[in-house]
Amino acid sequence: MSPLDGRYRPAVAPLGDYLSEAGLNRARVEAEVEWLIALTDGSLFGTSPLADADKERLRGLYRDFGQTEIDWLAEKEAVTRHDVKAVEYLVRDRLSTLGLDSIAELTHFACTSEDINSVSYALTVKRAVENVWLPAFDDLIAKLRDLSTEHADAAMLSRTHGQPATPSTMGKELAVFAWRLERVRAQIAASDYLAKFSGATGTWSAHLAADPDADWPTIAREYVEGLGLGFNNLTTQIESHDWQVELYDRVRHAGGILHNLATDIWTYISIGYFTQIPVAGATGSSTMPHKINPIRFENAEANLELSAALLGSLSQTLVTSRLQRDLTDSTTQRNIGVAFGHSLLALDNLRRGLNEISLARDVLLADLDVNWEVLAEAIQTVIRAEVVAGRSTISDPYALLKELTRGHRVGAAELASFVEGLEIGDAAKQRLLALTPATYVGIAEQLAK
Repeated sequence: MSPLDGRYRPAVAPLGDYLSEAGLNRARVEAEVEWLIALTDGSLFGTSPLADADKERLRGLYRDFGQTEIDWLAEKEAVTRHDVKAVEYLVRDRLSTLGLDSIAELTHFACTSEDINSVSYALTVKRAVENVWLPAFDDLIAKLRDLSTEHADAAMLSRTHGQPATPSTMGKELAVFAWRLERVRAQIAASDYLAKFSGATGTWSAHLAADPDADWPTIAREYVEGLGLGFNNLTTQIESHDWQVELYDRVRHAGGILHNLATDIWTYISIGYFTQIPVAGATGSSTMPHKINPIRFENAEANLELSAALLGSLSQTLVTSRLQRDLTDSTTQRNIGVAFGHSLLALDNLRRGLNEISLARDVLLADLDVNWEVLAEAIQTVIRAEVVAGRSTISDPYALLKELTRGHRVGAAELASFVEGLEIGDAAKQRLLALTPATYVGIAEQLAK
């Protein structure tokens, strides 16, 4: 039913290794197996540490997790009506096959389902972000950095409020997006991925009933941190999901910046600043042969909106759990992959779109050449400086330039004549006479680079 599993699957398939139901169940098996190993490594209840060969065979249960296990779990869950219990039964079944029945009762020992799930979601989301989403995000940032350097000196008319404004360069404008994305990227890369492992209501009650002398909080912490996760010591039955809320809000923030990028590039294409490079065999319109539509940016825009809606819903739902536990987070978390899938698809569209456009520098220069009135800012600012310096007695320079340029087209010759007649110092006058819209870009080039 989802286009992510149909039409768009090639672009998002790597996320399925982690954020699919199968990916989640593989992580659950990993959580169960590593808990078994942690308990026996600690010689709990008279056990002895497993031989290295036995540990590797046990770890093969999740490393080699495949269609056989997927089918087994589906069949078992149809009976248990409980996904984590089905995983427990799978591990017990495989322990028997491996000749490790003696430790079977340590499977899922003192665990609530949310102990296993908090570890599993933290593992799968962490790996999906670090191994799939962030590399795609980094590729896009790198492309923007390359374009900002390439077009650092490409003077262009700015369009504040959609109107002609003080010129910039295309490189500087693209660098703004790269810089914004890099800031959010650093926050996402520094995310916590937390898990709890403290039993039915977060008190280690069953653990202490079984062995009151064991330091269960330390055992649990070492187990969780050994998986490369952060440990949440103080929870209800569930890990509180605050780290997920923080992560999804940051990814949604990144998506908002990307949405801004998509709409800006779309607009630059519409006014001719970028031309689209024809793709052999591609059709732009079913009836208008001449068209090349900016579909990459439009698709990115829509997918970012879908992702933002889902990420927002995740954040809103996961931050709350009634009393010590309710089940609203269960269904919600099953959609993490969908939220990241639409985001990843948008990243793919943006990357491909940026590779299929070419800057029309001649259009940028032509646009600048018919908008000399944007130099009014420079002229009135120089006059004000000259007044302060005692080289001019002009009153209200802003009003003077407003009368000359507001609502009017003013050409190079008219501005030059106007400047020639100004009561200002000669050095200032020569600076203004040398200025053109294409050179009135401040340090935009250096900023881009």
